[in-house]
Amino acid sequence: MLTEVDRLLVATPDSGSAGAAWRSILGAEEVLRERTPALSAVRRVFRVGRSDVEFLEPDGAGPIAEALSRRGRAHVWAAGAASPDPGAIARTAAASGAVVEADGTRQFVTLEIEGAPIRFVISPEEERAPVGRLDFLYEATVLASDQAGAVSRIRDAFGLDETIFTTITSEMFGYTGVLTLFRAGQLHRFEVITPIDRDKTMGRYHAREGACFYMGFAEASDLMDIESRIAPGGVTVDRPAGRGADQSPDQIWIHPPTLGGVMLGVSRPSMAWMWSGHPERVAPL
Repeated sequence: MLTEVDRLLVATPDSGSAGAAWRSILGAEEVLRERTPALSAVRRVFRVGRSDVEFLEPDGAGPIAEALSRRGRAHVWAAGAASPDPGAIARTAAASGAVVEADGTRQFVTLEIEGAPIRFVISPEEERAPVGRLDFLYEATVLASDQAGAVSRIRDAFGLDETIFTTITSEMFGYTGVLTLFRAGQLHRFEVITPIDRDKTMGRYHAREGACFYMGFAEASDLMDIESRIAPGGVTVDRPAGRGADQSPDQIWIHPPTLGGVMLGVSRPSMAWMWSGHPERVAPL
């Protein structure tokens, strides 16, 4: 069983500047720095909220250097989830046809989706004292043309219950999607999105990159504090008409150049239930 989205892994040519951005905007704190021989990379882990962001900077030829060469920029390389039994998840994933590699207590799971390697890392559950201005990550988004096929691959690899999945559409951003919720009544999930408007940002991104991770989403109690720390042009703000600038937006999207290559959505507490199957759970301001 997967219990929560607990991390994003970012391939980057400059972990120092990426980490500095997460520190200044989101209050992240570095908790680990080590070399990862299997990836030929230096791994720097930053805690933010109850979640982690891992910056992987190549220090030789290997998967991270190859990913950066192919994409030409920093990007979300993998998404992570926690489980009380990563080994059991690994066995389920392997039986579904995924490529599985153990890395200490963690399990790397790679699914081939539309010819692209979509990577996940499954870690043991861990109690973490919250750090900084986020509360927790709850979503990582995969872009795919064959939505049903990608959802099936993720469902089978992680043994998820499709009866609790929910669909999502957005005319504003031009997509349809499925939220592969891990557990009933909880927000944590992998999101599979199919852009349907090629002229919008997501559609252009998918046309250029193909199947890949696009962004993460988190919850934060004080969006105004985060918003105030971002230079104009570095964030898109969803503040409903009639709500004053002295009141919290419902959500914001922090642009990739602002956070070292990561597109990060952040919603106010409970707001994500508006599009996650239970709008009645959204607390009014």
